[in-house]
Amino acid sequence: MGSFDFVTFFFFVAAVIIFIQLRSVLGKRTGKERPPVDVSARDRVPAPDARDDPKVVTLPRRPREGQEAEATSVIDAYAVPGTDLNAGLKQLHASDPSFVPEEFVKGASAAYEMIVTAFAEGDRKTLKNLLSREVYDGFVTAITEREQRGETVRSNFVGIEKASIIQAEMKGSEANLTVRIVSQLISATLDRDGKVIEGDTEEVTEVNDVWTFARDTGSRDPNWRLIATEADQ
Repeated sequence: MGSFDFVTFFFFVAAVIIFIQLRSVLGKRTGKERPPVDVSARDRVPAPDARDDPKVVTLPRRPREGQEAEATSVIDAYAVPGTDLNAGLKQLHASDPSFVPEEFVKGASAAYEMIVTAFAEGDRKTLKNLLSREVYDGFVTAITEREQRGETVRSNFVGIEKASIIQAEMKGSEANLTVRIVSQLISATLDRDGKVIEGDTEEVTEVNDVWTFARDTGSRDPNWRLIATEADQ
């Protein structure tokens, strides 16, 4: 009987120790835990950059209560109320409540660097994802002619000094945003013998561009594409 009591007591102590260890590892519920993550739902959310897969799209978030007034104030802070730019940005926001001017400028600046670099390198694949068909055809024609002459471009993108939206308008469901971009670039064109025929391989040049981006706000595709370029004199 004493032996039975000892064995029973031994297993009881072992059970208590195991419980304490599990409690320390798993923790305890307090009623304030975050709800469990729905992994399947998380996996259905597309990555922020969906250019690599045209079948993946990012849906704009539905504005929260009070977000409408907040967004309007953000636009007023970016563009003077009463101006054409302010009115155009508000029309765009009405079609796409997720639109924020400052965030767009950041994205446009990143796209600018990618496009300038891809053009210099003759990277048609990257350009195709960022340009409208008409602009893409123009860029590819220039690249092809350059290659046929045996010329190459040696380019180093230094950075963007300033970027700002200067015009906004809605054409039906298509939003058009024109951005003035001031950048610094080292660029030189070399002939087939490696001789510089245009630009400089060391001098930093200030470049002023006016680019227009477009997006169909009625489409599920979140991507903006470059539809027009011109040099800002």
